[in-house]
Amino acid sequence: MRKGRKSARKARIAGGKAVLVVLLLGFTLFPAFWMLSSAFDAQAGAGGQQILPREWSLSNFEYVLTEGGFDVFLRNSAIVAVVTVLASALLALLASVAVARFRFKFRTAMLLMILIVQMVPLEALVIPLFVQVRDLQLLNTLLGLMVVYVALSLPFGIWMLRGFVAAVPVELEEAAYIDGASWGRMFRSVLLPLVMPGLVATSVFSFITAWNEFIFAMTLLGGASENYTVAIGLKQFFGEHSNEWGYIMAASTIITIPVMIFFVIVQRRLSSGLVAGAVKG
Repeated sequence: MRKGRKSARKARIAGGKAVLVVLLLGFTLFPAFWMLSSAFDAQAGAGGQQILPREWSLSNFEYVLTEGGFDVFLRNSAIVAVVTVLASALLALLASVAVARFRFKFRTAMLLMILIVQMVPLEALVIPLFVQVRDLQLLNTLLGLMVVYVALSLPFGIWMLRGFVAAVPVELEEAAYIDGASWGRMFRSVLLPLVMPGLVATSVFSFITAWNEFIFAMTLLGGASENYTVAIGLKQFFGEHSNEWGYIMAASTIITIPVMIFFVIVQRRLSSGLVAGAVKG
């Protein structure tokens, strides 16, 4: 009887856990399901949304990519995101090597300043960065937006990569020098492969910042519609008195696809990078 009670109790616990997991998955995935359902519903804007499309169609996607101009917005966002990821990764890696390997005056103060910068709300930086971009005559240009995104990504990238670089034994670099490797060869063949997980993790942060950011993009590109990114382009489907939900959901689906592809490509290195970053430093 005791064994039967224990088995029944274990079964109830397992059943409760299964129900809880299903509820959590439903709560998490329902917004994505609703987005896809509305995106494929040709009548999503008429009479409110439903769980399943009343009329399956690709008309919302066709409108968004042609008349909505989302093909241009996707191109602009892709350019901004790729340049931001590459530039911030390179600069953050070089800076992290400098602060982790070399001792110089005000090194600790600089690291503290990098940490403090991450605590400043981004909204507080809009006006100062707008003035700087305007003075550089880069307003309403993709280059000006890229410079701002790289600046926003660098503090996190430097702080995180510093731990990975510091965890690499100096003896490995010294051995490479003894074997006749130049600094560039040592950097490419020894240091770079070992810090690659952290580099991928910081690149993901930079990509998300460049792809989804709205406030700085709207502030710096507000006067040049041909340079709009996807975050600003999505705003055009929101009206003063009504919203085009079919177009909004179709555009949101299009915006989500590149992010999913990027995560699929880097997911293995991302997982190892986040775990390693938590214990190294």
